[in-house]
Amino acid sequence: MLSGTPFIPETITVHLGTPDSSAPNVTVDFASYVKNVASSEIFPTWPESALRANIYAITSFALNRIYTEWYRARGYDFDITATTQYDQKFINGREYFQNISYLVDELFNDYVSRQGAVEPLFTAFCNGTTVTCSGLSQWGTVTLANQGLTPYEILQYYYGDDIDIVKNAPVKTAMPSYPGIELKLGSAGNDVRTLQIHLNRISGNYPAIPKIPAADGIFDAATEAAVTKFQEVFGLDPNGIVDSATWYRIAYIYTSVKRIAELDSEGVRYEEIENKYTEDLKIGMQSIEVSMLQYYLAVIGAYYEAVQPVEITGYFGENTERSVKSFQRVFGLPQTGEVDRATRNDLYRAYQGIVESVPPKYTAVALYPGTVLREGDSGESVRIIQEYLTLINRTYPNIPAVNNTGYFGPVTKRSVIEFQKQFGINPSGLIGAVTWDKIAEIYSDLKYGFDKRPYQNPGYTITSE
Repeated sequence: MLSGTPFIPETITVHLGTPDSSAPNVTVDFASYVKNVASSEIFPTWPESALRANIYAITSFALNRIYTEWYRARGYDFDITATTQYDQKFINGREYFQNISYLVDELFNDYVSRQGAVEPLFTAFCNGTTVTCSGLSQWGTVTLANQGLTPYEILQYYYGDDIDIVKNAPVKTAMPSYPGIELKLGSAGNDVRTLQIHLNRISGNYPAIPKIPAADGIFDAATEAAVTKFQEVFGLDPNGIVDSATWYRIAYIYTSVKRIAELDSEGVRYEEIENKYTEDLKIGMQSIEVSMLQYYLAVIGAYYEAVQPVEITGYFGENTERSVKSFQRVFGLPQTGEVDRATRNDLYRAYQGIVESVPPKYTAVALYPGTVLREGDSGESVRIIQEYLTLINRTYPNIPAVNNTGYFGPVTKRSVIEFQKQFGINPSGLIGAVTWDKIAEIYSDLKYGFDKRPYQNPGYTITSE
């Protein structure tokens, strides 16, 4: 699913035949792929401006396939094919023309995009003699170059005046867009926001899918309803949970309705990929996301002997870095001390494992359920927080008492907001890990006279191997 700013992948996997053939795959570094295709598609004797224009087109075409996960979103295990019937010509093992190789080394991390759009343009092209198309004519670039046009002017001639050439895009390891964990009611983060934005756009073409009023990264009841209807429309299990199959079907349909893999793409706007939440966390950062990280580490550190506990301060200092490294060591991750998607997913899985396995008798104060609570939710976790807020009200009367109904209505939301104002938390009315933990802390102090949050006195240990 499209998310984030495009980058140049370190490698690209090419299927040496048509998509459904039994041909093998080969994985090569991206620059070598562009050199191979350019040496297979065009002639080294052409004017340099023509060569450059064609290299931009070849690069952008391949990046569009990767950015849209054109093949992977449909269940294939490769990024692009080697045949011009579907993509562009790649001859495995061929040698490169020297001048083309030099130009690719200079240009392989530049690509064409539409002004105001994010994605690499689907730079359709053909040879212009035996095959013609609405995109670039390879032989036509020679004529234009001989007329004195620059590479950019040649590209404008074929793709329109509203194009840009993005220069020096970063090179990164390509990772599957699926977050690695199921997204469901209560999940939160940038992946949820991406999901919401894509479903809202899809609903424009499939109006049976309801709009999600707030694409804020919180998987609420409206998001669940949209996911469920999408699953019904496209023949998936309508359970309202976004697993890998649902994620990639949404990605495929989104790409189709936006025509992102076509020359007349609607375009992906920058605001559609803007991160609402900080992605990777590292030493020196200070944010609510760091506080959430520290909460998970504090709980995991209380139950896993080999994971170093940490205080919840909101600042990512050396102690937090050591704690992260200890967690990564226990769970077989690279010990970088930084929290990327892989570490974040394993943190969440480890935490959820504790929530589901620790006997209730060891938790006088309940653990955060692992999902964000908001107005409209219901269940035991809502009832618990209502009980805590009602007791807190006796000491802090400005925080309204609420009935322990298990339904998160307007009164509960007002109580949460007043609590957040009282204790210096962003008054969003949402209960995430930080708000839950603070409510639990105050409740524990008032009820027991000291802090009995689970990670302070767990009395229960999970022994890691």
